[in-house]
Amino acid sequence: MENTLNRSRRDFLKQSAVVGGALALEFNLPAAALAKAGAAQKGAELTAWIVVNPDNSIIIRVARSEMGQGSSTGLPMLVAEELECDWNKVKYEFASTAEHLRRNRVYVTMATGGSRAIRDSNLYLRKAGATAREMLVAAAAQKWNVPASECYAENSVITHRPSGKKTTFGAIAEAASKIEPPKDVALKDPKDWKLLGKPIKRFDIPDKVVGKAVFGVDVKVPGMVYASIAQSPVFGGKVKSVDSSAAEKMRGVIKVVQIEGAVAVIADNWWRANQAVEALKIEWDEGANGNVSSASIMEFLKGGLNDPKAAVARKNGDVETAFASAAKVLEAEYYTPYLNHATMEPMNCTALIKGDRVEVWVPTQNAEAALAAAAATAGVPLANVEVYKTQLGGGFGRRGAFQDFVRPAVAIAKQMPGKPVKLLWSREEDMQHCNYRPVAMIRQKAALDASGNLIGWHARIAAQSWVIRVRPEDIKNGIDASGVTCYADSPYAVPNFLVEYAMRNTHVPVGPWRSVSHSQNPLFRECFLDEIAGAAGKDPYQMRRELLAKSPKYLGVLDACAKAAGWGNPLPSGVYRGIAAVDAYGSYTAGVIEVSVGANKKLDIKRVVVAVDPGYVANSDAAMAQIESNVTYGLTAALWGECTIKNGRVEQSNFHDYPMMRIKDMPKVEGVLAPSGGFWGGMGEPPLTPLAPALVNAIFAATGERIRSLPLKNHGYTI
Repeated sequence: MENTLNRSRRDFLKQSAVVGGALALEFNLPAAALAKAGAAQKGAELTAWIVVNPDNSIIIRVARSEMGQGSSTGLPMLVAEELECDWNKVKYEFASTAEHLRRNRVYVTMATGGSRAIRDSNLYLRKAGATAREMLVAAAAQKWNVPASECYAENSVITHRPSGKKTTFGAIAEAASKIEPPKDVALKDPKDWKLLGKPIKRFDIPDKVVGKAVFGVDVKVPGMVYASIAQSPVFGGKVKSVDSSAAEKMRGVIKVVQIEGAVAVIADNWWRANQAVEALKIEWDEGANGNVSSASIMEFLKGGLNDPKAAVARKNGDVETAFASAAKVLEAEYYTPYLNHATMEPMNCTALIKGDRVEVWVPTQNAEAALAAAAATAGVPLANVEVYKTQLGGGFGRRGAFQDFVRPAVAIAKQMPGKPVKLLWSREEDMQHCNYRPVAMIRQKAALDASGNLIGWHARIAAQSWVIRVRPEDIKNGIDASGVTCYADSPYAVPNFLVEYAMRNTHVPVGPWRSVSHSQNPLFRECFLDEIAGAAGKDPYQMRRELLAKSPKYLGVLDACAKAAGWGNPLPSGVYRGIAAVDAYGSYTAGVIEVSVGANKKLDIKRVVVAVDPGYVANSDAAMAQIESNVTYGLTAALWGECTIKNGRVEQSNFHDYPMMRIKDMPKVEGVLAPSGGFWGGMGEPPLTPLAPALVNAIFAATGERIRSLPLKNHGYTI
């Protein structure tokens, strides 16, 4: 199936901004009401995922996080497809984290990242729906004293074929809940799907439009106080001394507290708390990292490129012989900087400690990790903690692997027993205390024979590892597999291919950023491949086709993108194209970007075409939205994204020096869904992967300038 998006959300948002103005709403969420989230419904639980109420309404529990990607609709669609229920009667609720642990991790996982929500959940959720359907059918058959094989479910109604008798899910649910679940169930053939693959309206959007959606910053519980925090500006630093006398005299200030590596002020509202934090006189012990700079980190990375002991991540053929016999050799170095996640909602968490019980309200990508962090910080058993998950105002990996917003909130709440404390980071704290996308540098060489065939490729990557911080056991033979993606698993048919890796860890904390190393390694690979195509005198698209001849999925999405973009057709005068193809998170993607470059390097991005083959699509509307979201996020990073280090700390502090793409800057975006079937890939991150290389390749086509580092602002480009 191929489906091209022609409508423009940009136009809609522009109109909405004019008509709607701004919303400023306050939310009051009683603790007791939130504590009942995920509790037993008045209806019958058929599986841990499904509750059917007597009025025929259905609750489907969602264990993953909702951060704008549409999981709260896509995941229930997987269940409902097999349940054969009336979709108009379906609602969702977030599954209880405590219940998940009490029932031996009944929801499998509550982590949301790596574009895994749909692709990892699809099998067990569809089976949950099919299991509940069979239980309902069995209960109806038992009531009518007929064989279950004579009954079928459709649209929340069970029908006995021979007699025409009918009953509803709501009427039979209680009896069905007592039926032993079948050990095995048959799943539908995709050709018979009624919901999956269709553009279904999302559950979360109406509340967001009218301001009813509850994010972490919206949480308000009775008796709540507010906290703002100042953390060591040099990562790993400690508090040496604090003069809080001025802050303590300020209106509304309740308490100044010191926790590990930070000082916080608690007040009767957040603004007062933050103003008081700014009045603190803190002397920091910067440790050994106070002199680290972007320049020193750059030298550290270059040392990795020159390291003869770099670990071997891939070795095919004989690279040395290939280069010795080459008619032409190319060599280039590429670099990408640290990046901030820049989520719309700054880090926050609300915590309440009563005796040995802990309650946490938090926008997290991993509720289990949040619960574990809260328990460890409070010093209580896991069973004594409940986490109430809210909507997330952006995640992008920031709110997943590291719960550094939960731990300080609980630590502060420990000093205010019985009082709910909402910790909200200022934008400056959020910008300067991230888990940044790692810096990376690569030196690569290519060998061409006399006919222009690519016969050898040697890549050495020097990069910081985030995996070693959370899963050191995954580092094998000195290699972070995440850091060598696109190279160790490159599909291009090159007979002699050597990939090496030098880990270069600094004091700057790093973590997964949307598409992780697939946000930078495609730039290295796909731009260098364009350099190779130029040296070989070949069209970049056609050369990729040659090298992907034995990779049909890759080739299919590349062709779909080129066709949609009209590759090879004449362009208007002054407009040029660039192309890239990448696989990531189980999906195959390709991108084409059209640009023109005016005086003083003023860049006009005319059009972006992104094609994705995720195998199957759950909600096609949400998938298209993910393409558009990735274009916004990916172009922002390529154009401006950069966190620089001076005196051991990040220099950027807010959106004035870490700018984001504006609506007026957005190009025309065309999404192409080309699901080939047979597998489930991700959609949250793959569409980002070809964007930077396609853009850089288009700029070369327009100007002849080879750009080998980002962001583009550092090369004089503006939009």
